[in-house]
Amino acid sequence: MPAIIEHEGVVADVAPGRVRVRITSRSACGACQARAACGMAEAQEKLVDVATPHAAEFVAGEAVCVGVRRAAGALAVLLAYVGALAVLVGALCIASLGAGWSDGASAAAGLVAVGLYYGLLWLVRAKIEHTIQFTITKI
Repeated sequence: MPAIIEHEGVVADVAPGRVRVRITSRSACGACQARAACGMAEAQEKLVDVATPHAAEFVAGEAVCVGVRRAAGALAVLLAYVGALAVLVGALCIASLGAGWSDGASAAAGLVAVGLYYGLLWLVRAKIEHTIQFTITKI
């Protein structure tokens, strides 16, 4: 497996020290010739901010390749999905088994706990941004 995950995109705009790239991700059937007829193809547009000291070298509309280390991508998945799931299950278990709350109250406690977890991630986003760094190259 390659150590870097790369996606092609187009520069949306440039600011000092930062390049915003528009990436269109498609589902597995997005490139299928029959996608228009079946309606199953999904295309999602994502904006990625890439911090780079070479931002002045890029212009809007330019084709680029954005990359991130596979380990950083795994960390992002761990924080966004696995961590939230662990918090949800933990809160549900504590509320229903430990405190003896009803199912509805336990579910509400789980949702509140996940909300607090994502709030905590938002508060420490600056530290996370330094861990998960993107690279950008011209195509």
